[in-house]
Amino acid sequence: MSDEFKPVMPGSMLGVLGGGQLGRMFTLVAHQMGYKIAIVDPDKDSPAGRIADKHLCTQYDNLETLDWLTNHCAAVTTEFENVPANVLRELSSSLIVSPAAEAVEIAQDRIKEKTFLRDNGLDTAPFHPINNTADIKAACQQLSGATILKTARLGYDGKGQAVCSTPADVEQAFLAMGQLPCILEQRINIDIEISIILARGFDGQTACFPLAENTHKNAILDYTIAPARIDEKLKQEALTLATNLAQAMNYVGVLAVELFITTEGKVLINEIAPRPHNSGHYTQDATSSCQFEQQLRVLCRLPLGSTDLREPAVMINLLGDLWNSGEPDWANVLNDPHVKLHLYGKNTPKPGRKMGHLTYLSESTERAFTRAMAIQQSLMQ
Repeated sequence: MSDEFKPVMPGSMLGVLGGGQLGRMFTLVAHQMGYKIAIVDPDKDSPAGRIADKHLCTQYDNLETLDWLTNHCAAVTTEFENVPANVLRELSSSLIVSPAAEAVEIAQDRIKEKTFLRDNGLDTAPFHPINNTADIKAACQQLSGATILKTARLGYDGKGQAVCSTPADVEQAFLAMGQLPCILEQRINIDIEISIILARGFDGQTACFPLAENTHKNAILDYTIAPARIDEKLKQEALTLATNLAQAMNYVGVLAVELFITTEGKVLINEIAPRPHNSGHYTQDATSSCQFEQQLRVLCRLPLGSTDLREPAVMINLLGDLWNSGEPDWANVLNDPHVKLHLYGKNTPKPGRKMGHLTYLSESTERAFTRAMAIQQSLMQ
């Protein structure tokens, strides 16, 4: 086997750009499988950096850091999409890198992302780029009714977004966003939000985790139900959209695809993330291989793991709001043997900050949902 296709075996050092909770969970899986991890993150107290074998506490494009990664790592991945794409491109000249810079560049910019989807025949909500105030009139003529203005870059968990009803609303929001490049989307009637986490290897082999059903609160994911409670026809349409997208991008790595099912029964792609995703955290406890193991397997050119669902699951986000009156009552939560608790090692709780999650497993989706909601209510009291 040539070095180009030779697997990276346990004992090797892997680099991760980003030190948040996704990097932390990747590191835990990598350590379990015998790999060493170097985290690059400018935060000296990053959740992943504190448990990594090496924490390079610098900016992502620091030349000494890139030199260190080149000389010490067999492969490099990223835990978030806003790492400079040129860093991935530079590292790929001497290391295995997944995902590729080209894919990350698409996901970093909503205008590029939506245009790519449209050009490849993948359905989205109607949209129009807004680069200046002159674009607003034409955009509003093409879109009808309520719209959503979103910054093209750096928005997440509802940040950098505004719901608009009139062209004047759009202009006011655009000015408030500093006249940064934006995308104006038609607001659609949503019946259900779902997501698909898939892994695609260097050889083009693809494995999809069970579809997840998502509910948001204040634009932040509140809970995920897996498997999603949708019929087989919609499930197949969603899977086809996601796998066609990965193929069109020639994507290599773990990819999260967020989709809407409209009240008319149409399946639309909302957003993509070139990494593991919050809605895929249930896989840590409910499937044979989790999304972080798949990320490692793809990066190391190993065969993909099984995505079989062992039990239905409900994942609940634990936000910093739960710490308003002190540490939550974990003893009460863990009194139920079906609960799996994951805390991210963040020292400072803040409203809306993701501090951890819990997963409830059961023999039925209905029981998992009922018990998970009861536990969520008990934490909020």
